[in-house]
Amino acid sequence: MQFYLDGYRPGDPFVHPPHPSVADRPDGLPATTDVVVVGSGPAGLVLAAQLAAYPELRTVVVDRRDEPLAVGQADGVACRTMEMFEAFGLADRVLAEGYQVNEVTFWRPDPGDTGRIVRTGRVPDVEDGLSEMPHMIVNQARMQAFLREYLDRSAARIAPYHGLQLSGIDRADDPDEPYPVTVTLQHVHGSRPTGETSRIRARYVVGCDGSRSATRAAMGLRLEGDATDRSWGVLDVLAVTDFPDIRFKSAVTSENGSLLIIPREGGHLVRLYIELDPERDAQMLRERSADPEKLTAVANRILHPYTIDVRDVGWWAVYEIGQRLCDRFDDSAGGDARGPRVFIAGDACHTHSAKAGQGMNVSMADTWNLGWKLGAVAGGVARPEVLGTYSRERQAVARELIDFDREFTGRFSAHGGDPAEFQRFFRQQGRFTAGVAVRYATSVLTAGTAQQELATGFPAGMRLHSAPVVRVADGRRVQLGHVARADGAWRLYLFADRAAGAAPAASVSRLRTACDLLDSADSPLAPYRGAGSEPDAVVDVRAVLQAGHRSVSVADLPPVLLPRKGRFGLVDHEKVFCADPAADVFDLRGVDRDRGAAVLVRPDQYVAHVVALDALSELGPFLSEVLVARAGAGPV
Repeated sequence: MQFYLDGYRPGDPFVHPPHPSVADRPDGLPATTDVVVVGSGPAGLVLAAQLAAYPELRTVVVDRRDEPLAVGQADGVACRTMEMFEAFGLADRVLAEGYQVNEVTFWRPDPGDTGRIVRTGRVPDVEDGLSEMPHMIVNQARMQAFLREYLDRSAARIAPYHGLQLSGIDRADDPDEPYPVTVTLQHVHGSRPTGETSRIRARYVVGCDGSRSATRAAMGLRLEGDATDRSWGVLDVLAVTDFPDIRFKSAVTSENGSLLIIPREGGHLVRLYIELDPERDAQMLRERSADPEKLTAVANRILHPYTIDVRDVGWWAVYEIGQRLCDRFDDSAGGDARGPRVFIAGDACHTHSAKAGQGMNVSMADTWNLGWKLGAVAGGVARPEVLGTYSRERQAVARELIDFDREFTGRFSAHGGDPAEFQRFFRQQGRFTAGVAVRYATSVLTAGTAQQELATGFPAGMRLHSAPVVRVADGRRVQLGHVARADGAWRLYLFADRAAGAAPAASVSRLRTACDLLDSADSPLAPYRGAGSEPDAVVDVRAVLQAGHRSVSVADLPPVLLPRKGRFGLVDHEKVFCADPAADVFDLRGVDRDRGAAVLVRPDQYVAHVVALDALSELGPFLSEVLVARAGAGPV
């Protein structure tokens, strides 16, 4: 993390000075705003956190609850979500507080006595090398608290308004209307209307308001899919048990039902996902009379011959969620030339079971995808056509999630199924559950694979798979993926060819050719550097050399890799890295050592394009379809 660019300030450097526009904002809801976010759950708060990178824009977050969530709901934090939280500088908070899932055990009926259960397998939760981040378990309320603190420390100073329920959306037909979406908000207390209403005119509205989304209803969209919901009880408990794997994530299937055990943070708390049988538990389901005692009795029935004695219940619920999906995630129907202005994300557009731990993760991934696009378009950095990619990209991911969840649920609840087959399925789907299997289709934001052989481990459309590198300026070992913040900037990583050696500025190499082009008026990045803006504000250029870091001097680096920034013209020394000999990124990610490669990465860390170092000009046509040329543009 870099700070003090424009002068030393005492105090916490992670608290950003408020943007000048913040000081002029009156208290209360504004009459107009750039973005209204409906819902302050994980999806809504990640969206607000990404929009905080654009503090000149006004973002208003409203929520029907009287106060922030205190306990309960989701708890699984996938590897990819941890990578995202690292971009916000929040991963350390989760690592310090959460439970790290290391291994998974599987329990099935004993073939010799089917009334008992026995362990049938034990496997790693995440395959080696899948991510530098682990799979974590943390209470959703804490995740939301981390994000609210981030918003409070940001230059945008975004704080949710509670007790407001969306009751209507009206979109103007006039294409010249600066605030074309009118949002009507009903004031509520304890979920009951107070009789007061407010209206806000906005440029964009995003509904992150859950499976009963009022935003979705106002858009005239419906969740389509399974008509019959299966019921599962959820208990967060402190308990005494003789079940030996209580501190492992454990999938238990017996003659009496299915149970998923998730150890929680703190070393003692555990979550139980308990399948409720439509026949044996019919009365409880029919009368809606479930309580912790009844759910514990079902858990003991499933665990036989082991027992669990619950001493304290932190939170409990009964979930009734089927696999459902909206056919689009925005208000731009086919043939509508106006472009989307209203969006939905998270449970508002896809619902599924909680057992695979995907809900909160996929919801936050939705809004990280949308957040930078909204900020860039509303801020005049990107073309409006970019917004259409949100629904196309994330609806495809949600459909994959629904298909996976349907199969996972069926296999998990198949009491007579083959234990080995279920374990194979679990391992095969590990990349999906870790959140790293997503691959976006070719679009205005994702190029084809014509030059993919230059960097086979950075596939276009997939997230940039991090690897360890050594920073030249100070010899510090870092993860390459961690140098990118959630600041809305694109990244261009230049992986040096062999000829660049330890002195790229003096070399005759493809890297030198690339740097010379980037430092000229013909640079494909030149149109996107506006007068008065930082050279890396829109596209941040970094390089990775093959030479050992002790053989490289900052004095031998090209000027484009030592940009001057801030009001004092300070040199940014943190743009260049060397391969770590203990885990060489060129080998790990299949980068061509003789030719090198240039890898363009989107603000949400997905690879957009791979080109040759001596063919950087090919980025020009690609970027011109995405970004808006800036006034006073010049070479970077």
